[in-house]
Amino acid sequence: MSSQQTTPGFRRVAVIGAGVAGRGFTRLCLQAGLQVVLEDVMPANLRRAEQDFATMAGLELVSTVEDAVREADIAFDFVPDELESKLEIFCMIDRMAPPRTALCTPSTAQSITDLASCVYRPDRCFAVRGPLRAESTLQLLYPASASPAILAATRQLLEALSFVIDLQPDNDVPALVKNLPLPLTSTS
Repeated sequence: MSSQQTTPGFRRVAVIGAGVAGRGFTRLCLQAGLQVVLEDVMPANLRRAEQDFATMAGLELVSTVEDAVREADIAFDFVPDELESKLEIFCMIDRMAPPRTALCTPSTAQSITDLASCVYRPDRCFAVRGPLRAESTLQLLYPASASPAILAATRQLLEALSFVIDLQPDNDVPALVKNLPLPLTSTS
């Protein structure tokens, strides 16, 4: 299955984090013929990625999130699955990526509804749950605000990487809120 046929809007993938999971996901993307920008702040992780992918075309290695997402169609983060880390990376990508960029995070602990409520593109935020190995089943979680077209494109991208996709709405009510006006208080 050619990636051109199955991923009409997603040609350039940013992968944030070049640890074991990030490198494994990068390999799947490169094998599918996608362009990948792999970011890590640790030079040793980038050197390892350079060795791992020396014979594969389509990879660019960078050391900043800004460089990784500058032209990305979709960004996958592989930061620790804790609220502070996920919020930080989602907000960074949201500020630095073009408006068209979708955000997807592997997470078993975080609500994608919560994370999406903290960025300016809640319609383009998704989470995946499950083993990131080809031909495994992944849950693709999406908030109520998800764009049907972007959800479909994200699903197509993951299917092009040989995942079996189980779409799951995230029915959480946002517990995190961004940009609320402060309540007015009386000084009398």
